[in-house]
Amino acid sequence: MKSYITTPIYYVNGSPHIGHAFTSVMADILKRNRVALGYELMLSTGVDEHGQKNQEAAAELDMSVTDYLEMRGKEFRDVFDRLGVAYDYFVRTSREGHKTAVAGMEQAIFDKGLIVKKQYTGTYCKGCEEFKKESDLTEDGQCPLHPTMKVEQTDETNYFLMMEPFRERLLQHIADNPDFVQPEAFRNELKQMLSEPLEDLCISRPKARVTLGVDLPFDTDFVTYVWFDALANYLTNIGWPEEGYEDWWAECEHLIGKDILKPHGVYWPIMLMAADLPLPKKLSVHSHWVGAGGMKMSKSIGNVVDPIEVIDKLGVDALRWYLARHMRADSDSQISVDLITQTYNSELGNKVGNLLSRAAKFSKARFDGKLPAPGPLNAQDEVIRKSVVEATSGMSAWMNLADIPARAQAIITVSDEMNNYFAEQAPWDLIKNEETRERCQTVIYVTLDCLRVVMEALLQIIPGSAGKALDMLNAPEAACPWKPELDKLQGDSDLNEIETLFPRVQ
Repeated sequence: MKSYITTPIYYVNGSPHIGHAFTSVMADILKRNRVALGYELMLSTGVDEHGQKNQEAAAELDMSVTDYLEMRGKEFRDVFDRLGVAYDYFVRTSREGHKTAVAGMEQAIFDKGLIVKKQYTGTYCKGCEEFKKESDLTEDGQCPLHPTMKVEQTDETNYFLMMEPFRERLLQHIADNPDFVQPEAFRNELKQMLSEPLEDLCISRPKARVTLGVDLPFDTDFVTYVWFDALANYLTNIGWPEEGYEDWWAECEHLIGKDILKPHGVYWPIMLMAADLPLPKKLSVHSHWVGAGGMKMSKSIGNVVDPIEVIDKLGVDALRWYLARHMRADSDSQISVDLITQTYNSELGNKVGNLLSRAAKFSKARFDGKLPAPGPLNAQDEVIRKSVVEATSGMSAWMNLADIPARAQAIITVSDEMNNYFAEQAPWDLIKNEETRERCQTVIYVTLDCLRVVMEALLQIIPGSAGKALDMLNAPEAACPWKPELDKLQGDSDLNEIETLFPRVQ
């Protein structure tokens, strides 16, 4: 059983931002979920090193292109490493094998007569690195995704891929495979994009304007359009065009933001059809993060959330938790350092970490550093145990991108119930009398064993903190395939040193 998850490859004309962090962390959560179910996983993320924007960014810093790409690639890799993203392949489009494969794909499509050379006059957005139709622009003639960047009127000769011959076939594929684009709102948006005849796609840039890219194999006065080059990474990462890529490709799921639905939902499938290659299994689309109050993030307003700043202040799991908990499926979600801090303190700190600290420290202090063996269970014990199994069982089933927030929410809700159970049972009172001492042992055991189940589930979302908690409890290694199982902690076993898992941050 295989699963191949990809993130977009990110432009290196700027530092990694919260959008990059989000998609790659969600991909990592999906990977951890599927590995816990016993799947063999491939996760790719990385950087897109070609195109006009990257070329100009290197020039602005007065660096050679090679040094600039090396510096930025390392910066992205370092951020993903700090975010705990367990990628299997880090993409760099400057890799020779990738460039050779891209040129091979272009040549194969060209040989079929599907690529034509022609003069083109049109509006070009440098931010998107693509030509725009009038209907794509705002009332004042700007690109809605890059309103501060003036669009340019361009008149030049280029090579174009014919798109219209494949439109009906792509619409039929979407109709036959309702899971191809999720959630449904974005599937409908894609169908809307395909409701009218498609213009040919410009797949080249003259070297007079852009040199950073893959040479066109049939005309070396041109480089390949950056999107054509970038999209092919999903195949070249798994060894295409050599044999052996097919099993991975059949299970490929692209995670993307809504702003790049057109390249992934229109250009990419048509490129594949033109090259006689199968389409990916699925596009999982997410919305964007906006600042507090729903304002678009901008450096001038000062509401940009820097992932490294958050990690330095709160730790990586505060950020991973917030990203997992708060993105809504098909509408934008708010984020700020204050919101992340509040969620970290109120949920991870007060509800999860605090209960672990209280119950484990009590056990260590009152039972000679050990976890006590339980006595008979009563109705309240059975209720909380059942709740924990139900709340965490979502993590023992295949998870889609849109499922992540609700499954995280279920864990926090049951953590609240566990805190109520612990307070109502009041082990600090039970320990005072010899006749209720065994009842006290049971309450402590049930609480800590339930916490173990919660922490095993949380290994998929906040693996660092969850792993630390399981180590404190001296828990056995979680089974694979994972499912929530009770009574795995050994009664009368030693507890390890108990530290504060989520120290409060002001």
